[in-house]
Formats: sequence, structure tokens, C-alpha cells
Amino acid sequence: MIQVTPRIAIDPREIVETFVHASGPGGQNVNKVSTAVQLRFNVRLSASLPADVRARLVRLAGRRLTREGELVIVAQSHRTQVRNRADALDRLIELIRQAAVVPVRRRATRPTKASKVRRREAKNRRAVTKQMRGRPRDD
Repeated sequence: MIQVTPRIAIDPREIVETFVHASGPGGQNVNKVSTAVQLRFNVRLSASLPADVRARLVRLAGRRLTREGELVIVAQSHRTQVRNRADALDRLIELIRQAAVVPVRRRATRPTKASKVRRREAKNRRAVTKQMRGRPRDD
């Protein structure tokens, strides 16, 4: 089991890794060795995720989620397959950790009476300052 948070652990059998040719660094190796990793994790069918985390993960995944509900992460920034695998897995774990955080609900508040008074006084001071900049009146 891959421990994500104290209450969430993912079964490694739920993760499918495919190795493909990578673009970028690697020299002559880049055309011969499949170092890029395409990690797939089915969010909708995962038994490891609670329903609320699953819903937030679907929202967070965005375009990385397929119609079938698979989260696809491609890692190809490193020259070795091992480092790309670790990078892809780390990114999946980080995404799940972000989804596990329950957002704080906003509580509607009203401005206090004192803050309303301060605002009005500041507006009046500013208005007086601006009036003083005008041309003097002929009385």
C-alpha cells in the first residue's frame, strides 16, 4: 500500500504504468529507450479513495482526466525510467493530498458599526481635500 495521508492509502495494483519514448534530454538514448512514464489511475473506480476526496480529485485533475475517469500523469523530465516513475508517483500522491484537504467554508460577515463610521469619516476627509484643490470662489 502506498500511504498518501494517515487515512488514505492506495493499492499499487490500481496504478498502471506505461513506458514510452520521451522527448527532451537523453542524447542517442532518447530514440532507443522508453524512459518517459505514463501513469494511469482510475479515480472513479478506485476503492482506496473516500467519496469526498474522489469528487475533489476529479475537479483538481482537470484535463488530465479521461472520459472513463482515468487520471493520466506523464513524466519525462528525467533521463532515467526510475526517476520518471518516482516523479509521476510523487505528482499523483501530491494531487491526492491536495484533494484530501477539506476546504474551509466561508462564513458571511457584516462590517461593524465602528468600521462603517471610520469609512465614512475617511471619505469625508478625502472629499474636503479634493474641494480645497478647486478654484477659489468669488464672494
